[in-house]
Amino acid sequence: MTVTTRTRRPRPKLVTLTDAAAARVREILDERGEGYLRVGVTNGGCAGMEYVMDYVSEIEKFDEVVEDKDVQIVVDAKAVLFILGSVVDYEVDVMSSKFTFKNPNQTDACGCGESVTIVPFTVE
Repeated sequence: MTVTTRTRRPRPKLVTLTDAAAARVREILDERGEGYLRVGVTNGGCAGMEYVMDYVSEIEKFDEVVEDKDVQIVVDAKAVLFILGSVVDYEVDVMSSKFTFKNPNQTDACGCGESVTIVPFTVE
């Protein structure tokens, strides 16, 4: 009997954080003293989906834990195929500060920028 092993393709990184995003997440979690920042998507808005971020005290059973730049965030299991390969940034301007997503799976966004159209990641 011959056993062959296949070389697996490297799995793309689920989410990466910019330096600014990592610093802000670290700051928020340090202020809270415990828990995790959980990232996901939900149906809503005029373009179909919205990014959501929330604080959670525990990791749910199928959630993915991402560690980048010495920060851990939790990704909702239902959002994995929608945000695979995304870069989370934290932007500050004169009027606001916010987390933003640069998502290769995003195909459109509404005019106000609150909702997006995302297609699930597919292997080509």
